[in-house]
Amino acid sequence: MNPAPDAAPLPVVKLKIERRSSHPWIFQKMVERPVARIPPGSVVDIVNSTGQWVARGFYNGHSRITLRVLTTQSDEVIDAAYFARKLGDAVAFRRDTLKLDDVTNAYRLVHSEADGLSGLVVDRFGNTLVLEFFAAGMYKQRAAIMDALRVHYPDAKFYYFAEEHVGKQESFDCRPPEPPAPDVINEHGLKFRVAPGSKHKTGFFVDQRDNRKTLAGLCAGKRVLDICCNTGGFGVYAKALGGAAEVVGLDLDEQALDMAKQNAKLNGAQVRYVQADLFAWLRDVIPNGERFDTVILDPAKLTRDREDVESALKKYCDMNRLAMLVVKPGGVLLSCSCTGLVSEADFLESIRRAAWQAGRNVQVFKITGAAPDHPFLLNVPEGRYLKAVFCRVD
Repeated sequence: MNPAPDAAPLPVVKLKIERRSSHPWIFQKMVERPVARIPPGSVVDIVNSTGQWVARGFYNGHSRITLRVLTTQSDEVIDAAYFARKLGDAVAFRRDTLKLDDVTNAYRLVHSEADGLSGLVVDRFGNTLVLEFFAAGMYKQRAAIMDALRVHYPDAKFYYFAEEHVGKQESFDCRPPEPPAPDVINEHGLKFRVAPGSKHKTGFFVDQRDNRKTLAGLCAGKRVLDICCNTGGFGVYAKALGGAAEVVGLDLDEQALDMAKQNAKLNGAQVRYVQADLFAWLRDVIPNGERFDTVILDPAKLTRDREDVESALKKYCDMNRLAMLVVKPGGVLLSCSCTGLVSEADFLESIRRAAWQAGRNVQVFKITGAAPDHPFLLNVPEGRYLKAVFCRVD
């Protein structure tokens, strides 16, 4: 084993296997139970079944993902300097390579494994940085993370949280600070109110930024229906940037619709919002001949459980079938899935089945994913979660 130089010895965790994968997650069944208790979120050295040092990362005996690899360099210490280095690289990629500051002040700064920081997501909303923790180890390092981010965003206000199911799975008690006041961000010349600390993840879905702009380009003079409109992103783009003749936004969540109305007003966009269940509403309007030139279907994640994937695919099929039935012949459907466990191939198959059931012919002309500030590693396909399928429906 090659311990990090000039550092106190770290606890050692041994694998039951020889490590042959470059994926940063090592699951419980592959790990020998340590003799001495190691607190969840501790930094440990990882050795394979022969005792050879292979990596260094976070340990959590309570989690299904027992080890999260942070480095395979034996001389790399996991300390404040490590986080400063990783976060500096992540910020530089967004600012210098993607040049996101030219188009928006809201984007993903850290996308977990893709930025070498497994268990951490950071979104920027103007002067507010929102940290979401998926691992006890990252939560333990929150002070070092925020200190490193302050170097690049000296005026930043911070908010952090972990979803309840994550805290249970990872066995840590994340107590968020008081949420900051809602703020207004800019994106492609439009304005949106963002409320970190609401139930809508980190506050606003920056991953759809480029898809919103593409969709807007298909809306001039059109009648548009935004299903699962959430806080109004696609609908506001369609009207304010795309010049749609009419936009209807549909969602069941009253809090989301309140924010959507504010966003429409901020941009001088006339949008009609309807609070209803999408299945009931669509089944009501289809027999009445209600039709739209452009339809967006962007539901929330349908499952986190592999055992429920088939059920989720059936629901996607049902949703898309109804959505297609309100698209005028020759119109456009944008169908999205943010369920990471659903592959692109399976999602396309659910759309194919929906088209067959609806008696419609679907011509796919563009398939995209999350905006480039949400990169993914080829050895970590879980990071590629969003599918956005642009279709012409005959």
